Amino acid sequence: MSQSSETQPQEDIERAMGGADEPMPQRLPPIDRTSDRYPYCIVWTPIPVLTWILPFIGHMGICMSNGVIRDFAGPYLVTEDNMAFGRPTRYMRLHPKNVEGGSYAWDEGVTKASVLYGTRMHNLFCDNCHSHVATALCNMRYLNRTSWNMIILCFWMFLCGQYVNFCGFVKTWLPFLILITIIVLLAVYF
Repeated sequence: MSQSSETQPQEDIERAMGGADEPMPQRLPPIDRTSDRYPYCIVWTPIPVLTWILPFIGHMGICMSNGVIRDFAGPYLVTEDNMAFGRPTRYMRLHPKNVEGGSYAWDEGVTKASVLYGTRMHNLFCDNCHSHVATALCNMRYLNRTSWNMIILCFWMFLCGQYVNFCGFVKTWLPFLILITIIVLLAVYF
């Protein structure tokens, strides 16, 4: 078989995807839930009591291209692979193709945000883990935007995030459902 006939199918695929001069789309590394490796993801976990009352509020982190989780865990503290409130229960997969500079720019954006937040005081309402993730996305200009903020990320994760597994779903919603049931029962019988 000649070399031109061997490369012909590859060239046809490249042309169908936008031209032979454009590179093939970048394949993302796999997610490994057992090792808590979520490459190019935003991860989320419930905060006891607060998430029980308001299930859309929780603790957020962002992952490097190799899946290592970074989260703003407290005053002057950005942890690596040890989220402040436990293992992730939800995640949202993003793509480095939406970052000018790809994987390198992704990791650089997360690293710069982590260094910055390692010098900041944690504030539950104004400068928190969601702000850390938003800063990382702004640094890398994800989707060519620099207007990421904690409100956008809170609802984006709530509406578009996937549960890690069924236990993640239960850990997120069971306390809220128990609390609502108790309130309804108290309202009906008292």
